[in-house]
Amino acid sequence: MHKKILYGLMLVLSLGVAAYATIAYAAFPLGSLVHPDMKTNFENHRVAVYLHIFASSLALLIGPFQFSKRLRASRPQLHRWLGKIYLGLGVLLGGLAGLLMAAFAYGGLGSNLGFGLLALLWLFTGARAYWAIRQGDIVSHQQWMIRNFSLTLAAVTLRIYLPLSMVLGLPFELCYPIISWLCWVPNLLIAEWKFNRPMSV
Repeated sequence: MHKKILYGLMLVLSLGVAAYATIAYAAFPLGSLVHPDMKTNFENHRVAVYLHIFASSLALLIGPFQFSKRLRASRPQLHRWLGKIYLGLGVLLGGLAGLLMAAFAYGGLGSNLGFGLLALLWLFTGARAYWAIRQGDIVSHQQWMIRNFSLTLAAVTLRIYLPLSMVLGLPFELCYPIISWLCWVPNLLIAEWKFNRPMSV
């Protein structure tokens, strides 16, 4: 029951953030929903921003279903095809675009390094997950996918910490570089702690 609750929470948050990001960036002018100091950078790198947002949203939409034991058992072919889309479109394109975005991230070197390392690790763990399944190593594949999706969930935790910092009245220019690390490092540490206990529902 505990695992089912956690899975349900992960599913709701992932789908909710994916829907929010897709609608927000499709329906509103680019940069209208971010901090004013970030707007110019977004406008100057439209392709990278849109590619990162929509590819990452795709990863958020698909990712939770890949951890369903029921889906893997009943529809293995669907699981494989969704996995290819998740890694090939979501992680690969989203990660490369995210790496480019990290180079002009608001907040200076701290944000550049935080988001840059996140993008690199997202790409790396995705590549390792793909390599493991190509070698037939299912256990290793599951472990790397847990690591990878913990990094995908940075999109969720980012959108928890940013509003929270604003509610607390903390300076954006101080918080943003910190959140560029906080949105993914704890996620990955938790995944490392539980990587040998793949989530199944």
